Order: sequence, then C-alpha cells, then structure tokens
Amino acid sequence: MLKAAEEPGICKVICFSPNHALTLPLMSETEILQIVELWKQEYLELGALPNINHIQIFENKGALMGCSNPHPHGQIWAQYSIPEEVLKKQIHQQKHWKESGRSLLGDYLKLELEKRERIITENEHFVALVPYWALWPYETMVLPKQHYQNISQLNEIEQAALAQILKILTTKYDNRFEVSFPYSSGIHQAP
Repeated sequence: MLKAAEEPGICKVICFSPNHALTLPLMSETEILQIVELWKQEYLELGALPNINHIQIFENKGALMGCSNPHPHGQIWAQYSIPEEVLKKQIHQQKHWKESGRSLLGDYLKLELEKRERIITENEHFVALVPYWALWPYETMVLPKQHYQNISQLNEIEQAALAQILKILTTKYDNRFEVSFPYSSGIHQAP
C-alpha cells in the first residue's frame, strides 16, 4: 500500500524558433517541418535509452493552457513507466488488432472518411478531424492515413505532410477566433 519508487526520466524543452513572436500558424511549413524532424530525432534518441519506455511529445500554447513562457516551444517527457491512460489505450488497440488484424484508429479513420461529417482538413497522408468522442470544445485529432506505431516511421514526404496539416489546423484556430488561439496538443504513439 505504501510503496514509493524512483521514476527515471528526462524532460526537454524544445524552442520552436529564435523569434519569440512566432507560433506554429505564423511559421512556414519548412520551419514546422524542422520541428517535426526534431521530434522524430528526439523520439529515436530517447527511445534508445534502456530506462525509457514512454515518450510524450506535446505543446501547451497560451497562458490559458498553462504555458508559463510566451515563446513558442514544446516539451518532451521521456520516462521509465508507461502512464495508465496510455496502457488503457494500448490494451484496446491490441485487442482490436488481434481480433481483426487491423488498426483500431485506421478503422475509425476509414469510417470518418466515408461519413465526411467531422473532417476539418486533409492531405495525401494525414487527416485532421473532430473525434466522435471529443470532450473539449474545438477538440481535434490528426490521424495518419497509413498505420504507424510512432513518429520515427514517417518518411520525409510524410513528415512534410504532417507539418502542412499542423500549419493548416493551427491557422484555422487563429483565424476562427481572430486571436493567437491557446491549445494543448500531444503526439500519442506506442510506448
């Protein structure tokens, strides 16, 4: 009942630009691509460490979302344990894979692309949509059209496509509300 244990891990802050006035929607796709490439590099390097089993790449933008620094940046948390929410998702996704031989999110995306009710934008490799189970106002989700376990599996063209989707989506938020829109975003990937 009263157990305590150390949690080995690494926390990094990734500055998106030396220009502290820039946010993703104000950056070029090429500049955002450099961020995506850095996320991939960090995932590979941190994931190669023996005491790292989970890597969370995320951004909190704006004071309303708990961002304490105004410059554009994200964070990477790499840790030994796998968070409970990630384990729950993993169990359901593995169950679906074992039963059908297909990805749960892939099947969900196929359904959304057929219905076309919640699609915000898409390109050849990614789709941004409002998930059916959205809990937050203006919640969105970016899904790859091909099955991947993690960001390291994206090739150069797919990385550029992800950068494009992020630019379009964050620009839509800013334009919709005519303000630098606050948000939290994260990359959910296999431990």
